Amino acid sequence: MPAMGRLTFCLNLTLDGCVDHREGVADEETHAFFTRLMDENGAMLWGRTTYEMMESYWPAVARGETEAPPAVREWAVKLEAKPKYVVSSTRSDFPWNNSHRIAGDLRTGVQALKDATPAGVLLGSGQLATALDRLDLIDEYRFLVHPRIAGHGPTLFAGGLPATRRLELVSAAPLRCGAVALHYRGQR
Repeated sequence: MPAMGRLTFCLNLTLDGCVDHREGVADEETHAFFTRLMDENGAMLWGRTTYEMMESYWPAVARGETEAPPAVREWAVKLEAKPKYVVSSTRSDFPWNNSHRIAGDLRTGVQALKDATPAGVLLGSGQLATALDRLDLIDEYRFLVHPRIAGHGPTLFAGGLPATRRLELVSAAPLRCGAVALHYRGQR
């Protein structure tokens, strides 16, 4: 079912809330999970730091210049084609294929992206998620909780939120690696 202009915050995290991308299980099943999510949505949304991390690795995988298992390569190829939006006040040039900048007022820019993307937008940046949650722009949360305790940060919503968010559980599904895919919808 299409997300109809929804903004879905989607991220890997450990049991203690660490969102360091190096702490999760990166196997074929977890990549297939994120590929399905990407397929179900119309665009990706990141902050500049996450964009630069993604830009430094995934285009080379998509071009076949970096060795990768089939599920990882499939993710990279689909990511290459997917519209990618970046919130940045410090960088204006985004040469990676199909990348676009969101500048100016954050609420206005992200709401316009949601309105223009009926299939939905996947948000994959922790710091940006905190800012967008404060603006009440996140509709759904899709977390892949990994069977790890990192003991360090960065952590989810480390910048704090003005109030507790009450969420409705849509689904919970265990993966073979021990991670659990959680899908929540915000209660309005």
